[in-house]
Amino acid sequence: MKNKENTKRAVPIADNPNDPISLFKNFVEIVKILRTDCPWDRKQTNESIAPLLIEEAYETIDAIYEKNNEEFAKELGDLLLHIVMHCIMAEEKGIFDLKTVIEKISTKMINRHPHVFGEVNVNNVNNEEEVLQNWEIIKKNEIKESNYKNSILDGVPKNLPALLRAERIQHKVSRVGFDWNEKNDIWNKVDEELQELKTEITKGDKERAREELGDFIFSIVNAARHEGLVAEESLHLTNNKFIKRFQFIEQRANQLGKDLNHMSLEEMDKIWEEAKKDN
Repeated sequence: MKNKENTKRAVPIADNPNDPISLFKNFVEIVKILRTDCPWDRKQTNESIAPLLIEEAYETIDAIYEKNNEEFAKELGDLLLHIVMHCIMAEEKGIFDLKTVIEKISTKMINRHPHVFGEVNVNNVNNEEEVLQNWEIIKKNEIKESNYKNSILDGVPKNLPALLRAERIQHKVSRVGFDWNEKNDIWNKVDEELQELKTEITKGDKERAREELGDFIFSIVNAARHEGLVAEESLHLTNNKFIKRFQFIEQRANQLGKDLNHMSLEEMDKIWEEAKKDN
């Protein structure tokens, strides 16, 4: 019987450990070995690991907001693993490979930045807004040429979180002029949608109330966008803040030898006020 250790693969070593390109090539080789030799990796498909890609993206965002640079670097590595793994799987099916992916994004970046790489002089682009407008015009022309999409909103992913998707929809249509001009009008719309929501709730019409709640949230996202705020990011930060404060209540209750289930709202609210001072 062969010794199990003799069947193991030698760990690939980069030609130049100080060169990112050399390290990347070595990493791709590692993933290819895992794809052939590891039972779990071999079993996976693009579809089976798709939800994990979303999870890794959110873990990366968490590290960014927490300013945890060590975790940030690790999570970017996890994202890189998914990109390489997806490319290797696609190559196995003969639909595209890593080279194709890199070529496509390189071409896209060059085409979308004519003020940097093209005939348009950088000095002729006055601000970020003009860069974004050019981006959308170029993208729309690309869509027409490909005959793949019919609407500027076709490019907004359906699986984005709802707040982020709303912001992206509003951002897209604003690039072609479908937008409010005055901030007062935007906030008046927020007030209007809130009143409509309250009206339907008072009537007890849950179906209409659900629709009006969506309209109200959509208007809040739009108002936030005009104020230079990202609703998804703001709610993410508030969620984290709430978690820290509630965990403070749990810890303090434990210190006091009390069970949360038997504490009054007044008792918990008092500790909540303490938590606000620290967080």
